[in-house]
Amino acid sequence: MHAGDDADSLDQATGDFLKARPQLFGIAYRVLGSSAEAEDILQETWLRWQRADRRDIREPAAFLATITTRLAINLAQSARVRRESYIGPWLPEPIDTSRDPQAGAERAEALEMAVLLLLEKLNPVERAAYVLREAFDYPYQQVAEILETSEGNTRQLVSRARKHLAAERRERVSRTEHRRLLEGFLTAARTGDLGTLEGLLAADVVSYTDGNGARGASRIPVLGRTHVSRFVVAFAPRFWPGTDVRWVEANGRPAVLVSTDGGPFALLTADVSGEGIDRLMWVMNPDKLLPYVRSLSG
Repeated sequence: MHAGDDADSLDQATGDFLKARPQLFGIAYRVLGSSAEAEDILQETWLRWQRADRRDIREPAAFLATITTRLAINLAQSARVRRESYIGPWLPEPIDTSRDPQAGAERAEALEMAVLLLLEKLNPVERAAYVLREAFDYPYQQVAEILETSEGNTRQLVSRARKHLAAERRERVSRTEHRRLLEGFLTAARTGDLGTLEGLLAADVVSYTDGNGARGASRIPVLGRTHVSRFVVAFAPRFWPGTDVRWVEANGRPAVLVSTDGGPFALLTADVSGEGIDRLMWVMNPDKLLPYVRSLSG
């Protein structure tokens, strides 16, 4: 093979990888709940793609998706051990979806913060099966090949994941209603209006603060309408004065970016159903917050 052929081959390989890249990121991010870890996976996938004998690979996108999924599963399995030393609740790393509402997928499935949080309770193989089928619309047979299992077992994995999500999560409200409730919460939280807060929250609401030891971040989830309302009112005088709030989008839903002294301080997202706000999710860990802010469009 001549040097020119090598260059042509690498150009083709690069083109194939870049074309598949949004989908590969979408797979890895949903399995891991971390954009930083997803980027690491894509770097390793690219290295393996460069080293592969590509002459016999008829479908580069399928080959790349297989590598990415298997690497993500392996990393997710080791991440469980690493997260045991995490201080306080762990939340997924938010991403800006204003440019790509589906984050590289056929459907914007397994993308909302609450869904990614719930998927963490599944084992990584169940998670990957659900993501490939529900977000990327892969046929069961192809998912089975990627996961190196049978089609029947793949169907069971996806079914188990669906049942888990259905049991843990109520029917979602429209985007407009979601924004309305979050706006109401923001106003009541900033003014310490206990009665309004209680009217906006579901009875079994949970508030999670992901700070990994950051100052002011609660190290345990706060449970129930009364406790969450009182908690929000109690910290209002310390949390809100001197802050700026900006409406942004995170993981396909409206979110609130709170800044102080010119820098980001917290990202507030919510999970909302007909019962009210089911989950409040405050990302205060700078390692998750700063990359999100840098990625914001506009």
